[in-house]
Amino acid sequence: MKRRFGFKTLPVLEICMKKLVLLVLTACSFAGNAQELNCTVTIVSDQLQSQQAAEKQVFVEMKASISDFINNKRWTNDIYSQEERIKCNLIITFTKSPQQNVYQGNAQFQVIRPVYNATYESVVLSYVDRNFNISFTPEDRQMNFNELTFNNNLTSILGFYSLIALTVDYDSFSKLGGNPYLQRAYNVANLASSAGQGGWEQSGDQRNRYWLVENLQNQQLLAFREGLYNYHRIALDNFTIDPVGGRKQVMDLLNSIKSMQQLKPNSVLLNSFMNAKNQEMVNVFSEATKDEKQKAFSLLSSVDPSKTELYRKLVK
Repeated sequence: MKRRFGFKTLPVLEICMKKLVLLVLTACSFAGNAQELNCTVTIVSDQLQSQQAAEKQVFVEMKASISDFINNKRWTNDIYSQEERIKCNLIITFTKSPQQNVYQGNAQFQVIRPVYNATYESVVLSYVDRNFNISFTPEDRQMNFNELTFNNNLTSILGFYSLIALTVDYDSFSKLGGNPYLQRAYNVANLASSAGQGGWEQSGDQRNRYWLVENLQNQQLLAFREGLYNYHRIALDNFTIDPVGGRKQVMDLLNSIKSMQQLKPNSVLLNSFMNAKNQEMVNVFSEATKDEKQKAFSLLSSVDPSKTELYRKLVK
């Protein structure tokens, strides 16, 4: 047991030194508290013609601004350590620049979760944004963002992605744990839609950002969000201990997805999930019985027909 000292019995200098040490330790503890997201940002601009050196520098600044916005903004009141931050990937590909400081293209946003009792990391969601159209003027570079008002399309998109990341990550650790962040993402989408911004329309392309958050809120797809918890927390986190039970949880989710697809054909949410999970599903069932593999193949090729050849590995 460490000796206890009463401050009243200590010399003044020692008291001051102890207070100084206490202040330093307190400051270090706060410095160790990290923001929630750890997003790797990549910007691809090779398809833009006649890029000048100045424009290339713009993309360097844009990448730094986007990374700073996502990774250094506090999105919750929860305390995170560096190791607990939610990993994300944001790959932005610009294909057009119709005028100065205006860029059009697409983006892929992935949310990644560690799997406990393993060195493996699982992609929870992989969303392809086909309408990543932004301006990056000197005013836009200030990256002003307020969840209660619309400022510009770039910060709305980034705020939306960040809140979606929190939604699915929290859902994977507790059933419907992402509810507070989902509602905030929905508010951001509504404000941007009301401002007439592309990619947020409630009519037209049902793969856009509005429909992603709509699907997450839709009661017909509630079983999917509940399934995120069962799939990650119960199945994957315990897979090395109970692979049979884990495969059953995954099979149950696939059956739920099949039923939900009948209610919401071409759901952007379900498609984004399967885009993230197709190879992982093959790995989950790779050591299953012959009968389980056949059932898994039938289900997987039914809910994700574009990847049938990948899933066929299970029955070869």
